[in-house]
Amino acid sequence: MSITLAASRKAQRRRRPKPEINVTPLVDVMLVLLIIFMVSAPMLNVGVVVNLPTTQAEPLPFDPDIPLMISVNKDGKLFLQKAEVPADQIVPKLKAIMANRDNDRIYVRADAEVPYGMVAMVMGQLSAAGFARVGLVTRPDHGE
Repeated sequence: MSITLAASRKAQRRRRPKPEINVTPLVDVMLVLLIIFMVSAPMLNVGVVVNLPTTQAEPLPFDPDIPLMISVNKDGKLFLQKAEVPADQIVPKLKAIMANRDNDRIYVRADAEVPYGMVAMVMGQLSAAGFARVGLVTRPDHGE
């Protein structure tokens, strides 16, 4: 009996799990997450693609409350955030949205090729509707 008891103890010592961490699955998961974030990050741009004009104005400070964006593309179409809106419907939609928001700022983005009259028309509509905190979005001029 003593021989079988000693043999079973040796077998238990050999089968004991090693206290090592297998890092390979962790690295695999992290690489997959890295690829997902690298692919999805460029898609997070807000708004419509607009070629903004350049100015020497100072950049606005970062604000966590995202203001409403009105964009005018080079074809003269108006967009509220990402949704296309006819020019005569922009003010009623803004009033409905602003009724439920604390942030009353509106930013207007216009393509550099858009005629000044179109931007003036949008700004005039907003001013006539009583929106006082309206700003124009431009690209900073770095002396290029």
